[in-house]
Amino acid sequence: MVETAGGGPGDGAAEVLDRPLPEGVRRRVVQIVSDGFGGLTVAELPAQLRQYARFAPNRRVKFAGNAMAAAVEGDTLFRQRIAERFREAHPELAGALDTGAPPPAADPLDVAAAAYVLRPTGWVKLVAAAGEEALRADAERADEESRAELERLREQLAEARDHTKAETERLRQELESAKKDADSLHRKLRAALSDVKRGEAALRKQNAEMEALRAESHAQVSAAESETRRLKARLGEAEAALEATRRAAREGRSVEDMRVRLLLDTVLDAAQGLRRELALPPVSVRPAETVDAVEPGRMTPKDIAARALSENDPAILDQLLALPQAHLVVDGYNVTKTGYPQMPLEKQRLRLLGQLSQLAAQTGAEVTCVFDGAELAAPVLLAPPRGVRVLFSKPGVTADELIRQLVRAEPPGRPVIVASTDREVADGVAKAGARPVASAVLLKRLS
Repeated sequence: MVETAGGGPGDGAAEVLDRPLPEGVRRRVVQIVSDGFGGLTVAELPAQLRQYARFAPNRRVKFAGNAMAAAVEGDTLFRQRIAERFREAHPELAGALDTGAPPPAADPLDVAAAAYVLRPTGWVKLVAAAGEEALRADAERADEESRAELERLREQLAEARDHTKAETERLRQELESAKKDADSLHRKLRAALSDVKRGEAALRKQNAEMEALRAESHAQVSAAESETRRLKARLGEAEAALEATRRAAREGRSVEDMRVRLLLDTVLDAAQGLRRELALPPVSVRPAETVDAVEPGRMTPKDIAARALSENDPAILDQLLALPQAHLVVDGYNVTKTGYPQMPLEKQRLRLLGQLSQLAAQTGAEVTCVFDGAELAAPVLLAPPRGVRVLFSKPGVTADELIRQLVRAEPPGRPVIVASTDREVADGVAKAGARPVASAVLLKRLS
């Protein structure tokens, strides 16, 4: 068991183990190394252990246990330094090991770990004896635990047998009682089945009678409902026809009167403007003398583009608004988002309407500003400025469609100008006879 590695027979440092260090002894050795760590400088530690110098003893044992065990086994100088710290901490145990008489009351694992570190003469025997003692103690403890477990299982088996016997007797009595109850229930069940059969026969007869009555009632109700629906439909058609007739008569009179009156005012203003522009003298010629003459044409919104002005010149807008009975329709958000898109929508509306009010006062033209109602989170509480009509589109209707409806509502021949950069809007109003201008032109005029 003991081998000599080049030393004399009394040299404990020359002894080596021929078997692995017992686990219990190894744990005590690691604890001794961890305790002696604090008394060494970083330079005195092996290179592989310097990173654990600042660790607490418990963390050092947890994370550096294998490294410390390997260092004690392979680094003689490090082991000697740990041995010196152990002698200082436990002089009595170290002295007893040096004399070869360890204390009888000491724990064999502690004695073996100390001998492994101090390496006195015969330390290998102490380590081997501690390992055998630990194995014997483990075996005795396991045997004691096995005997206690066996005794406990025997007691449980006896209790289970007694409980099983009592439970069996109880179940037998319950089974006999259940058999008696079952016989009684069988008799009651047969009587109940007989009553059920008689009841089912009576129920089938009643169901047949009720089904016949229900079918007859359903037919009568269906006929009454059909007649009621037919009468309601005829009444609704009559009411709808009457209301449509009234509405057509009322709206026809009001809308046509308004359109004719507005067209008449437009023609009169155009005639007066043409008379002033041409500076015509009082009529002195009779109809017979003018048979071959050519009548001068009227100026329309489309004729303004022929006056050598750029399409982006605000003067075009002034000339258009100077026409008799001119009506300016503004695509509100299209203009504001072209001119000042960074502002909130409320401030955009207020700024545009204020400028349009000034323009209406300067030109005397009718001004209508249209905003898209789909962008509103709530109804707008707005007092329209003087001279400007403010409209919001209804749910499901865009501002572009509302603008086209306004243009179509005007009588043919009235000057209608639409300010919008939307190409679809511009093309649509142009087909309806209006004059489109870009939003940038209106913004230049307002500024």
